[in-house]
Amino acid sequence: MIALVKTNYRDEPCFDETLAEHPDFPRLIALKIDVQRRGVSYTERAQNAVDPEIHQLRSPYIFGSRDGEIKPLPESLLLRDGTTILTDPTPLDQDPYIVDHIDGRFALIDRGKLLETVELWPKPAYYDKTTTSGLPMSHIVTARPQRLNVFQSSFCYFWTEDQGCRFCDIVTHTKQQRKQLGVPNRLRPEDVRETVAEAIKEPGRFTNLCLTAGSVIKGPRLFDHEVDFYVELLQAIGENFRTKKFPSQLIASAFDEEQLARLYEETGLTSYTSDLEVFGEEQFDWICPGKAKWVGYREWRDRLIRAVDIFGRGNVGTGLVGGVELAKPHGFKSEKDALDSTLSEAEYLAERGVTTVYIVWVPRPGSALCGQKAPSLDYYIRLARGLQDLRVKYGLRVDFDDYRRCGNHPDSDLARLQ
Repeated sequence: MIALVKTNYRDEPCFDETLAEHPDFPRLIALKIDVQRRGVSYTERAQNAVDPEIHQLRSPYIFGSRDGEIKPLPESLLLRDGTTILTDPTPLDQDPYIVDHIDGRFALIDRGKLLETVELWPKPAYYDKTTTSGLPMSHIVTARPQRLNVFQSSFCYFWTEDQGCRFCDIVTHTKQQRKQLGVPNRLRPEDVRETVAEAIKEPGRFTNLCLTAGSVIKGPRLFDHEVDFYVELLQAIGENFRTKKFPSQLIASAFDEEQLARLYEETGLTSYTSDLEVFGEEQFDWICPGKAKWVGYREWRDRLIRAVDIFGRGNVGTGLVGGVELAKPHGFKSEKDALDSTLSEAEYLAERGVTTVYIVWVPRPGSALCGQKAPSLDYYIRLARGLQDLRVKYGLRVDFDDYRRCGNHPDSDLARLQ
């Protein structure tokens, strides 16, 4: 059992007090941020109201949860404006939001106050089916609001030298999933092709696909084997479509121009993301030692910029684990300094056609930064607004990571308002 560390947010201003400082910021997006920041705990009454026949439950995922367990809990909450909250089950002693079931409705509660009624995601029809090889399709391709997620592998080779990203629990969690759920080490392209074919039979449900996995440093050149795996997988998926290109996003390592050209020319891929995770060379070297050793911050950033020539302006992105730049002991000492530095780097990339989005940092128990505390809600609101303002300034879209397809980036939720 993974040891958990208590984290408490009760010494902070409450949700409404913080939001009062940002009267022009959408309340429901701010609520999404705070629920992701603090996590959720489902009451027994709420758990009894979950119907696995109609509600989508948590499926195999690339990262673990804050309670360090695998339980049949809801995958996500939906707010009344369609905003998605990808929930993170969290022990009560870490001061999460509470999900209860009151008068026939699921409700989001904080410190005894009912803030919103919420809905649960409806389960896709293909979740009840198996592949020809006998695997549950829900273990092969998982669903987001309007997106199909393919986690090709949950192993990252940076971990073999104890140089995995410090916020990440990808390898510890995949071992847990293999043992408890029987999730395969690597997906077979035929299983993925078959599952996608079944998923897209549901009219209007899914509009794009996203593929991601851990980094593979092997091959004649760095990352060549990783590229091979993705080409094979994307070609298998492409058999389901009549056009060469299909709406798709790859979140992968920082490939060189030849590797990127191969992905673009030999598959139906339409957008490419490679996550820097944290901006600034000093922070990157500490938080992402494997990425720093094998590629380096400046080269990783430059490869993103060069990818724009292949995929086009606005079709290349990078992701941040928002808040990890304030992790102890080597992170920024003040939220202002962290925000100024992050937005400065984001603007450098935006000027060159690269979009930046963030996810809320969750200090997971299987990571090197477990037990730490994420920064304030105020910080995340300012970061979300700052990144969206840059996209508006430089005319960058974020279609492949918007609220309807991904649902995990508070800053891109703002894009539908402008």
